[in-house]
Amino acid sequence: MNTVEIANRRKLWYLVGKRVFAALFVIAGVSHFLATDIFLKIMPPYLPFHLTLVLVSGVIEIILGILLLVPRYSRLAACGIIALLIAVFPANIHVYTHQELFPFPPLAHLLRLPLQGVLILWAFVYTRQ
Repeated sequence: MNTVEIANRRKLWYLVGKRVFAALFVIAGVSHFLATDIFLKIMPPYLPFHLTLVLVSGVIEIILGILLLVPRYSRLAACGIIALLIAVFPANIHVYTHQELFPFPPLAHLLRLPLQGVLILWAFVYTRQ
């Protein structure tokens, strides 16, 4: 495989990965409206305005997912996704420390925590344009 083929393959993976990542966020954002009760369950009790936060975060996920695909705003959207993933991490910790909320195996709850880091790294790829 020559250098051009490698570069083309890398660009293809970059573009496919970006579309998949954007779709994940749009779908996740829409799910805030379709399964609001699930998102309300994971809200830490110390946060106010649970319903408002769930709906606003859903709108933000949809917007950031779409903007990730707009070249002019892609880098900004990736930075926004990173900030959002950091902002919602306390909810993941809350679910991990209150596993009775979702009866999954403890390992599944544990693996969800580093998955947030993987998503942050995935978003970081799109900040480097």
